[in-house]
Amino acid sequence: MNLADNIRINLQNVLDPATQRAIVANGQLADITVNETDRVAVLTIDVISPGYPMRDELDAAVRRSLGSLDLADVHIEYRLRVPHKIARQDLNRLPTVKNIIAVGAGKGGVGKSTVAVNLAYALKRLGANAGILDADIYGPSVPKMLGQPERPPGTSTDKNGIAPAIYRGMPVMSVEYFVEPGRAVIWRGPMIHKLLQQFLEDVTWGELDYLVVDLPPGTGDAQLSLCQLIPITGAVIVTTPQEVALLDVRKAIDMFRKLEVPVLGVIENMSHYRCPACGHYDAIFGSGGGERLAKDYEVEQLVQVPIEGAIGRGGETGLPVVETAPDSEHGRAFMRAAAYAALYASRLSATGPKRSNLLRTVE
Repeated sequence: MNLADNIRINLQNVLDPATQRAIVANGQLADITVNETDRVAVLTIDVISPGYPMRDELDAAVRRSLGSLDLADVHIEYRLRVPHKIARQDLNRLPTVKNIIAVGAGKGGVGKSTVAVNLAYALKRLGANAGILDADIYGPSVPKMLGQPERPPGTSTDKNGIAPAIYRGMPVMSVEYFVEPGRAVIWRGPMIHKLLQQFLEDVTWGELDYLVVDLPPGTGDAQLSLCQLIPITGAVIVTTPQEVALLDVRKAIDMFRKLEVPVLGVIENMSHYRCPACGHYDAIFGSGGGERLAKDYEVEQLVQVPIEGAIGRGGETGLPVVETAPDSEHGRAFMRAAAYAALYASRLSATGPKRSNLLRTVE
């Protein structure tokens, strides 16, 4: 028996900590390359989400299992393989989109669209194929936050659908492209449903790991239509710390639960302000709101995003802060939120919608 075979045997009981499935039996151990003379092994392991936050835990388990083989060195290369959302015959739209992450808030003014845009671009920066559907019919703002597109929306190449706008390689669709600037959208529920259905059936999204859907405030027609039209993998809830915001956000969580959409976690936006000159910390909108909300509903607080002028300027100039300052405190916050939201979404797609304390296990 050669060294590669021994490595495979030793790794048979190693589980992916995100799914609790064996990496060998599940096909995640994609390749083993060994140098028999130098006793050096190179492993290729597939992981289920970009920026996989449980990598250190998986890495340690693999190395422990190989300890008895007296290897000189082990190099582990991690490769992204995002699972496809659980199929439903009654919701077979968007077959080329693996996971759909809805971003909701229950109320306006909490930075929901800013969060949605930065989450999408954080996923892209982490190596995933991502797109954005601006489903905020009455107040579409995503195109403004992205600047000038490389390609405006138009007719698809096969003439049978709609080609989305492309912003720095990311497909985006919004009602903003189809209304006169400055004009209000005054539509009843059936018209909203029809438009969203067209966005989902006729837009050529291409192969996407994640489609981030920016929902409108509230718990109305757009949310209901989307949940009826497509299998949403999970929802990210955006709030600010004060109780006046939490009142409506609680209703949003209740709505998603009634519509059987798993809540991936809570993002507390505008969590605090730190003066860049003196370092003074100020919780302008209070503190602990997101944490209380997460505890009350037994979901996870994914991250706290600080108040930072660069975030607002990014929305005004069309350059999301995760593109211009990914290593800043606020940039890292969005990157972390995207990594954890994707991890839980991909886990749901891989194993089914079962609640867990997943994030707490990797802090």
